[in-house]
Amino acid sequence: MTPPPVPKCNLSRDCPPEHFALHIRSGAANVVGPKICFDGKIIMGHVLNNVGSGLNIVVINGETGVVEKYGYLNMQTGNQDDILAYLKAIEPGMIVLVASYDDVTTKMTDEMREIFVGMGSTFIKSVKYRDNWVFVGRAGTGNKSSFEKHAVNDEKSNAFEGWPVMVEVGGCIPRGAAGQKP
Repeated sequence: MTPPPVPKCNLSRDCPPEHFALHIRSGAANVVGPKICFDGKIIMGHVLNNVGSGLNIVVINGETGVVEKYGYLNMQTGNQDDILAYLKAIEPGMIVLVASYDDVTTKMTDEMREIFVGMGSTFIKSVKYRDNWVFVGRAGTGNKSSFEKHAVNDEKSNAFEGWPVMVEVGGCIPRGAAGQKP
């Protein structure tokens, strides 16, 4: 007898119709890169060798589930104007999946943080040096996301020397466009 299929992105259950499965894991220290899975496909990951220091971002069409773009924004040595332009170019209705790796604050500006707030982040304003952060939001909504976790870099509680524990989120996000709650 064939075993039942594993739910997409290794979730504990299948997503309902008109929903996409997702699972995001931040990097661990500056050693193991993050992983971003959407609708059953690993789009970014350490094993794929397509992650980097900073913000690892996947932008998905909220209606079709098609990956529009993905990559990492180097938040230590990247050009702030280029990073800001990339974030501003994300169109309303797009689903945005983000996983931190190493540090995301060196080049982070208040304007960049506000863009993530506009996608539904409630933690981005408190993310500090070497904190871990994962987030899924929808551009142009401003609705609070239920897919966000933040681990504080605290030498008393860090899992690794100088680094907090890895964080992850997973679940089902509804298909749809801007104005719908993620």
